[in-house]
Amino acid sequence: MNLLIGLLNIAIEEDNNRVSYLIQKAEILAEIELFYLLPHQRRWQAWFPEVIHYYADTDKTRIEIERLIKEGECDTKEFSEMQESLLKQLQIKHNLNDNKVILEKVKSNDEKLNKLEKLEEKLEKLDKLEKLEEKLEKLD
Repeated sequence: MNLLIGLLNIAIEEDNNRVSYLIQKAEILAEIELFYLLPHQRRWQAWFPEVIHYYADTDKTRIEIERLIKEGECDTKEFSEMQESLLKQLQIKHNLNDNKVILEKVKSNDEKLNKLEKLEEKLEKLDKLEKLEEKLEKLD
């Protein structure tokens, strides 16, 4: 166990990226759970509770969520109920369904625009044909 913690600390010193640290920590903990604990130890609620509660500063959380919304990373379908309750508690007005409706409208508008462009091309061709017919009539 001490060896694993030491290796983890060395990896952290090499790469000071917080995300990679957390991923590596999760992988090591999962490995410890799978290979170094007996089945009855894995079932101990004191060691592995079903729910983990932790403190998060409301202002920092609100700032981070607003940043994620602006970057478009918050619009996932995962944990939608939890997202809604978190947004409600932080008093952030953001409706995921509104974005979906807007996206559908944009797609339908794009389709209509494509159809209009095709019709415009056909009209231009018809205009050219009419001009050609007029020229033919003049020649006759």
